[in-house]
Amino acid sequence: MPPIRGLRGRPRRRPRRLYADRGHDVDEYRRLPWKRGIKPMIDRRGAAHGSGPGEVRRVVERALAWLHRFERVRMRYERRADIHQGLLEPA
Repeated sequence: MPPIRGLRGRPRRRPRRLYADRGHDVDEYRRLPWKRGIKPMIDRRGAAHGSGPGEVRRVVERALAWLHRFERVRMRYERRADIHQGLLEPA
């Protein structure tokens, strides 16, 4: 039987968009994703806050800040990764 060619694991998927904050507002960082078929969603420097990707990012930042209020999650006292992951995943 001949060996099966190709890469192991799941097929790779290309993201549709790349989100970044205004610290990455450089022309080169905008051109490279376009060449690969990815739409860059990078805030412009000098633009008003609360527009663009910041609206999406705020939800994630608030959720992470809420989780890190709990000391067991923030300090990771558990030795086993599965127990720590269980604390992070809501029931």
